[in-house]
Amino acid sequence: MTRLWNQPTQFVDEMIEGFVLANGDRVRQVRGGVTRSTRSPDPEVSVVIGGGSGHWPAFGGLVGPGLAHGAAMGNLFASPSSIQVESVIRASEHGRGALLSYGNYAGDVLNFTAAQDAVRADGIDCRTVLVTDDIFSASSDERGKRRGIAGDLTVFKVAGAAAAEGMDLDDVERVAVLANERTRSMGVAFSGCTLPGADEPLFDVPEGRMAIGLGIHGEPGIDETDIPSAEGLAELFVERLLAEAEIPEGVDLDDARVVPILNGLGSVKVEELFVVYRSIAGLLQDRGLTVVDPQVGEFCTSFDMAGASLTLLWLDDELERLWTAPADTPAFRRGSVQQDLVSAGPTAAEADTEDAIRPSSAESRETASRIVDLLRTVATTVQDNVDDWGRLDSIAGDGDHGIGMQRGASAALEAATAALEAQGGAATVLHRASAGWADRAGGTSGALWGVLLRTLASELDDETQPTATAVATGVAQGREAVQSVGGAAVGDKTMVDALVPFADTLTARVDVGDDLATAWAAAASAAEEGAASTADLVPHLGRAKTHGDKAVGSPDPGAVSFAAIVGVVGHALAGGTDTDGVHRDPGATDRREEGATR
Repeated sequence: MTRLWNQPTQFVDEMIEGFVLANGDRVRQVRGGVTRSTRSPDPEVSVVIGGGSGHWPAFGGLVGPGLAHGAAMGNLFASPSSIQVESVIRASEHGRGALLSYGNYAGDVLNFTAAQDAVRADGIDCRTVLVTDDIFSASSDERGKRRGIAGDLTVFKVAGAAAAEGMDLDDVERVAVLANERTRSMGVAFSGCTLPGADEPLFDVPEGRMAIGLGIHGEPGIDETDIPSAEGLAELFVERLLAEAEIPEGVDLDDARVVPILNGLGSVKVEELFVVYRSIAGLLQDRGLTVVDPQVGEFCTSFDMAGASLTLLWLDDELERLWTAPADTPAFRRGSVQQDLVSAGPTAAEADTEDAIRPSSAESRETASRIVDLLRTVATTVQDNVDDWGRLDSIAGDGDHGIGMQRGASAALEAATAALEAQGGAATVLHRASAGWADRAGGTSGALWGVLLRTLASELDDETQPTATAVATGVAQGREAVQSVGGAAVGDKTMVDALVPFADTLTARVDVGDDLATAWAAAASAAEEGAASTADLVPHLGRAKTHGDKAVGSPDPGAVSFAAIVGVVGHALAGGTDTDGVHRDPGATDRREEGATR
């Protein structure tokens, strides 16, 4: 149980501030995370890591000489937004390019890729190496689909040491890929973790039982067994990780050298881990392996989860040199790094360059005011459902959907209100809302809601009131953008299962002449039906796909939240004037009458 917090929604922000205050000699805070407070006299390739918070010492605790140059730190168990990642890249890069490395999760891939594209457009060479070490998240034949857990340390450390040696980006990328290919991990849990403010853990493990193959975001295990002795757990770890299918290509067991990393997931005592490692060391030696630089402690946690994982890094000469090279970070230190470091002050790239509010008409500001009212209704609805959506998400996912939506909706309202107070029109207010949602929510849903609102805003302007057709067109284009960015289709058990029928129905009803309130109400009903239909589906995307069968019988939380939001917006529209500040299209009555005769 997590006990110490002020406001749950502010936990990550306050945690990062405290972390930087306690480690100012090594890190400094930038928008979206932290970067080094010092740098080498000669520029290095910059290694930028990151992911959701709640995994100390990953990710901020691994920033420092010999390891990462910056860490993007998202909400609890949610990926940082693309805006946050881009900020950390720009603050950390010093002219030799950047390597991004993070766990293979849908939200992280979506947001880090968008950030990578943004800095590449400005001429910064940027590459990505995904961490895919978890043997339980996909078969050995589909290693590219596996998620990253505690094995991220090996990839980050090797890449950071290569950069410190002065390798160019091609070689830093090459050794990071090799480290990932030679890293395998598996984890177990005896109880789930509880996020700040939550009344119960994200998942439960029956008394006396142990979940096998869990994820680090509170995803439940794939299998379950009685809790073994420390010796029995060691045998399970070694047996699974030394299975023939898991031995990396090119490794000969007769003379293999391996780094074992026994990782506590949050509330297992290190003394207990030592008892387990005692048996692991003997079992590895019995198999003829040479153990190099074993690590026992906390390296990638899952908040207060009771559990442990074992990672094996299979060495060659180059990987061994890089793994054992010096490093000096808040949470991982070895050897002695060079002492001629210089202060790394803020760069011009870190300046906030938000566009000024454009002039707008009174007519457009009237619509902008209505948009703010609708966003206030949305934020209230999200607040009322945050716990329910979190519980729904925890069935086969990580349980953070409610919190992410809460942060996103609140940030959107705050940004839109500020824009309206600065005399922003409809397009500007909605654009600012989309940026606020994406930035503060993080994760997959934050990115997708940001895309949807931004695309809709592009169909508006700051001079005139929008037509129903413009709104329907914006929603339709938003649907296309969401599917393009997220890669989901109807039937994948995602938000798209509610979004597509909503967008299609809205377009169809506006085309036959319905006013916006009437068309929206029909579309909201279609979204609700689409969300309900996901209960019978097996997830094909996102974190829930690993535990697909567990999700059958429960609707997708992203689809449910989307349907709830468009539902309350529809109710608000119906409670206002016939068009609610939205002009009916010329000829709409004629089209309605024409449609009625078909």
